[in-house]
Amino acid sequence: MTKIYFIVNPISGKGKHNITLDYIKPFFDESQYDIHVSFSTYKKHAIELTQQAIAAQADIIVACGGDGTIHEVATELVGTNIAFGVVPVGSGNGLASNLSIPKDIEQAIKRVRDGKIFSMDVGSVNGEYFFSNMGFGIDATIIDKYEKSGKRKLGAYINAALNSAQEYVAKKMLVTYNGKTKEVNPLLLFISNSNEMGYNMSLTPKASLTDGKLDYLMVPRIGLLKQLTFGLYVLLKKTEKFRKTDYVQTDVIQVEIVDQQKNGLQMDGEYYEYDTNKFEIKVSQGALKVLC
Repeated sequence: MTKIYFIVNPISGKGKHNITLDYIKPFFDESQYDIHVSFSTYKKHAIELTQQAIAAQADIIVACGGDGTIHEVATELVGTNIAFGVVPVGSGNGLASNLSIPKDIEQAIKRVRDGKIFSMDVGSVNGEYFFSNMGFGIDATIIDKYEKSGKRKLGAYINAALNSAQEYVAKKMLVTYNGKTKEVNPLLLFISNSNEMGYNMSLTPKASLTDGKLDYLMVPRIGLLKQLTFGLYVLLKKTEKFRKTDYVQTDVIQVEIVDQQKNGLQMDGEYYEYDTNKFEIKVSQGALKVLC
C-alpha cells in the first residue's frame, strides 16, 4: 500500500482552497493508498510535519501551498527516496509551473496519483537548498519589500519592484565561476535552477531542472531607461541578449560581497539575512525525486 502524506498550508491562496482529508480521499482507492493530511500553522511548521511523515515511512509527501511551503517540504526530501508532490495553491507557483503541474487543484491531486517520478537538480547556498532560484541584487530587495507589504498579489510585487528600482543601492561583489573572478556592481545577480520565477515570468528561460547546471545572470547597475529596456527583454524571455548582461551556465559559483558583513538574499521567493559576506552556490544533480 502506498502511504501518502499531504502537508497543507491552510492560508495559501487566501485560504480559499478547502483541501482536507475528506476532499482528498475520494481521489484514491482505499485498497491501494493510505492517505494522511496535516496542516501547517506557522513558518517552518511544514518542515516539522515533513520530518514526522518521513519517520512514519511515507512513500510520497505532497506540499499543498505556495513557494514557501514547497521549499520547506522539499528541503527535507533532498537525497531521500521519498517522492515529492506539489498541489500549488499559492500566488507565484514558479516551480510548479516549470514542472507542468496544473494550477487546478483536482488535476494536481490526480497528478500525484497518476504522475511519474523523475529526478530534478537542487541548488544550494552555503549548504541551504533552493529549488527555483536565488539572488543577491534588486530581486532580493523586491522580495523584502513584497514580504513587508503583507500582500501576496501580482500588483504588490510590481509595486515592490518599482519602489526598489528607485531606492536600490548596488553592492560591490567578487564573483568566481569557471576559474575566473570578476568584480561586479550588480543591479541584478540572479542564479537559477528552473526556467520560471513565478507569475509566468522568467529571467533564465534556458534553465533546466535536469542539466546539472545553474544559470547565472548578472546585470550591472544601469539607469532607469535601460532598466525599462531590460524589462522588455524579460517580457520577451531573451534576457541573455541584453547587451550588458553577463550570462553563463555552470555548476559552482562563489560570491563575496565586499565590505559587507551582514547581507540579505532571496531564495525561492523568500528573503533571508546572513551574518557572512561569502557564499558558495552549487548544484546537486538529480537530488530530489519529483512526481509530475
